[in-house]
Amino acid sequence: MAAKGGKQSRSGLSGRKGAGEEGEEEQPLQAVLVADSFNRRFFPITKDQPRALLPLGNVAMIDYTLEFLTSTGVQETFVFCCWMSNKIKEHLLKSKWCRPTSPNVVHVITSDLYRSLGDVLRDVDAKSLLRSDFVLVYGDVVSNIDVSQALQEHRHRRKMEKNISVMTMICKESSPGHKSRCEEDDIIVAVDSKSRRVLHYQNTQGLKRLQFPMNIFHNGSDEFEIRHDLLDCHISICSPQVAELFTDNFDYQTRNDFVRGILVNEEILGNQIHMHVTKDGYGVRVSNLLMYDSVSSDLIRRWLYPLTPEANFTDQKGGSCTHSRHNVYRASGVTLGHGSQMEENVLIGCDTSIGANCHISNSVIGNNCTIGDNVILDRAYIWNNVHIASNVAISQSVVCDKAVVKEGVRLNKQCVLAYNVVIGPSISLPEGTVVSMHHPEEEEEEDDDEFLSDDAEVGHSKDKTKQKVFNPAEVGAEGKGYIWKASSLDDTEEEEELSQCLWGLVLNPDPESESEASEPDDPDDLVIPSPEMDDVKVFQLEVLGTLQRGLDENIDCDNLVLEINSLKYAYNITLKEVMQILTRVVLEYPFQQQRPQDSPLTTAQYTALLLPLLEKWGPVFKNYVKRAQDYLDCLSAFEEYFLEQESHWGAMGKVLMEMYQRDILEEEIILRWFSQGATSDKSRQLRRNQGLQKFIQWLEEAEDESSEEEGK
Repeated sequence: MAAKGGKQSRSGLSGRKGAGEEGEEEQPLQAVLVADSFNRRFFPITKDQPRALLPLGNVAMIDYTLEFLTSTGVQETFVFCCWMSNKIKEHLLKSKWCRPTSPNVVHVITSDLYRSLGDVLRDVDAKSLLRSDFVLVYGDVVSNIDVSQALQEHRHRRKMEKNISVMTMICKESSPGHKSRCEEDDIIVAVDSKSRRVLHYQNTQGLKRLQFPMNIFHNGSDEFEIRHDLLDCHISICSPQVAELFTDNFDYQTRNDFVRGILVNEEILGNQIHMHVTKDGYGVRVSNLLMYDSVSSDLIRRWLYPLTPEANFTDQKGGSCTHSRHNVYRASGVTLGHGSQMEENVLIGCDTSIGANCHISNSVIGNNCTIGDNVILDRAYIWNNVHIASNVAISQSVVCDKAVVKEGVRLNKQCVLAYNVVIGPSISLPEGTVVSMHHPEEEEEEDDDEFLSDDAEVGHSKDKTKQKVFNPAEVGAEGKGYIWKASSLDDTEEEEELSQCLWGLVLNPDPESESEASEPDDPDDLVIPSPEMDDVKVFQLEVLGTLQRGLDENIDCDNLVLEINSLKYAYNITLKEVMQILTRVVLEYPFQQQRPQDSPLTTAQYTALLLPLLEKWGPVFKNYVKRAQDYLDCLSAFEEYFLEQESHWGAMGKVLMEMYQRDILEEEIILRWFSQGATSDKSRQLRRNQGLQKFIQWLEEAEDESSEEEGK
């Protein structure tokens, strides 16, 4: 990377900029796309493939970014890459973006010397690539936002205020806790209400107290806003001075460094940053696997329209697919065995074969995959050329290219099988397990900066010389791969660090759930990521906090009811939702109190902890259960919860007995629910539980005896 000599070069740059200013409006819109994240957030997956090429809905992430730029009116894009740059270059050269007919001319610029966004922009300045305002974006941004208005406002400000505005950041209104917001990128911003000038910008990750500089209250603004309801889309409209300012300030490495520097030195340098806030469109950076899960889900549910799976906007051969009801997408050559069900929100790539009696929901399956019989996939992301044997269950996990999952394997939540891994047979991987063909000790052996080079063979050669042995207890008797989470990290802090690197920081404090989106509510709530869903989630957390405080401070149940009622009106929650949420919170409560290091609760332990809570909070329940429908809502939530907790079905009879004896539920309604409420095979299986059937039998006999006594 060639660096300029700072101040000496300013006169030349000013002359260059001034010469092009008159025709600035006529210049084609340019973009700088940074196809490198400059971190190991997706390791070990990205030891084999750069993040920009990871498949999202069976399309490389960088293709979404280029489609967004092209639809925005960008006519020339400079793609900068370092890590595995040859793969990115090869992908782009084969894509539609490098065809002569492409409206967006793409130039790929590679260097082993790039270590940050700052290095890229200093090189942009050194090469004098930019003629006018440009769009700055990363190669893992997925968006359909129309930035034409923001661009027009940016140009108008620069014309009226003599180029004072150097950057306009694009943000979208999104309430805190929404699943499209990544906690690592949560920000609080002070903005001038009229001019939209940014007065203060701060990342709130890990902060319990916020501090605002006094100068924002004395900056001459008639009115300003302090906002925490904004999602940073990581899309910026920049003036050419941005690259020059990075050259002048070598301590600017990230965009946040730049923003802080401009705000601190605004009075000295006279530069300003503005913000454009949109209520429409979609704009998210796939910064970790939690966001990958969220964006994939939104893509299938068509929140990125017109970027939908069947659109085939990349013109890939075999990339087109059909869209049917419940958002099920099937590409050409897909075969489906007898009895298999694609329930909802499913995308299947071309030439994939699925066996008999499989249940697939909320999942993406890549091209040329083979799936056996009796396989259950829920929120599973299966990439290309994967082989899954029969009797496998995968939940909220990622399985990379050419991995093999043998018979009887279970992948619990947030597992990752990296490229070419083999797992099984008959093994269950604990939640959060990461398996890779690269041994974690390679990280210690490699130089700190080695991952940034383009020499992809280094790790492979070391692996060959070491010839480390796979552990059958970890990956199965026929397994191939190394556990990263367990074997490479010893203390808790480092283990948490790896978990954050892959899946990001968890928004939901529930220890039973790794993400906000992984905890099911009413099925309808999962269909649309709307503000109403957020209110329900926040209400659930507030109810949990209220009950917890009630126990800690021995608060009377009447006062708990008053507090829950006030929350009900504050979040506009219906009585039905109150009943369902209260039931779920109470049933989950014993798990909430567990620490991560505790062993899982047995059915007997769970029952022993739950029954006293039902006795304690019985009056709270009875306040909301007054009609037959209220009882059914309570039982519906009871069933929904235990359908997710199959290992604790043995507790159902005792729990219902306690609720019946505490007058929370009535005999007639319980019998009606048991006989008429089954809506699926699993619901019918739940009703065949021995403990539940004994309780129902006891109820029926008690009812018969009561009828006989009345007849005498």
